[in-house]
Amino acid sequence: MDGLLVIDKPSGMTSHDVVQRVRRLSEERSVGHLGTLDPMATGVLPLLLGRMTRLAQFYLGAEKEYEGAIRFGFATDTYDADGEPAGPVREVNLSLELVQYAAAAFVGRIEQMPPPFSAKKISGVPAYKLARKKKEVPLQPATIEVKEFAVMSVGGETAVFRATVGSGTYLRSIAHDLGQKLGVGGHLSRLRRTRVAEFGLEQAHSLEDLAAAIQRPITDIMSTNANAPYLLHPRTILPAFPAVTAPADVLPRLLNGNPVNLPEFSAAKLIKVFRGQRELVAIAQRIAGSLFQPKVVLATQEAPVGAVTQN
Repeated sequence: MDGLLVIDKPSGMTSHDVVQRVRRLSEERSVGHLGTLDPMATGVLPLLLGRMTRLAQFYLGAEKEYEGAIRFGFATDTYDADGEPAGPVREVNLSLELVQYAAAAFVGRIEQMPPPFSAKKISGVPAYKLARKKKEVPLQPATIEVKEFAVMSVGGETAVFRATVGSGTYLRSIAHDLGQKLGVGGHLSRLRRTRVAEFGLEQAHSLEDLAAAIQRPITDIMSTNANAPYLLHPRTILPAFPAVTAPADVLPRLLNGNPVNLPEFSAAKLIKVFRGQRELVAIAQRIAGSLFQPKVVLATQEAPVGAVTQN
């Protein structure tokens, strides 16, 4: 099963748990996700299945959008609500204006220290494994980009926010650091991812819905019908890349890894190449003029047996 599926990750599961569940449901061993979500977090988790996993390289710097809440009054060792309090509870009396003023310091390109309980590796060992053993976690700050961190409201001990961030950003760290900046401590109490690159909640499905859909014919799963768009139509993937339906005489060379001439796309750097309307067979890169070299090949010269084609 080749395709891209967007799951609305439930709280309490790791991203790896979701991948394992989809592997079992789809009977497709090759499944990967586009950006880890912490167990506490919910929301958009795009999954690449089958040969589509080769497209992950084009999403490494994908922008992500979130909404969530910060609980002020005390920090935790994990920087979120799953952790243990890391200090005494402080009285909180914060105005919206004060929190917004402090939050402005976290917008732009900034240096951020990852949480000690994170997947960052220290000499090959994930930081959270060292933290659980109460060992020193010598993390280094990383440069990240926060395009938006807007505090929408403050009520009692809780601030509700919206954020748009670049790859590698820990909103847990922003919550923790904001609490420190305000002098009252804080941690991330709720987080929901609403978008990754071009994939949003409007395309996401629960694992329960997917499990029910798997029992139906494969044509239902791959349908472009609005009632069952479980695997996204490949032409909606990587929208910044122009799409071309390759002529039959060009496909054999392209699928064998040879450069081909596509003069109508001479201004594009990368393009999506299709066989028919639905089958994405390659991503090609312009190497000179109108000459394109396959960068990723997703198909063989012959259409796969049982392939679903919707023209």
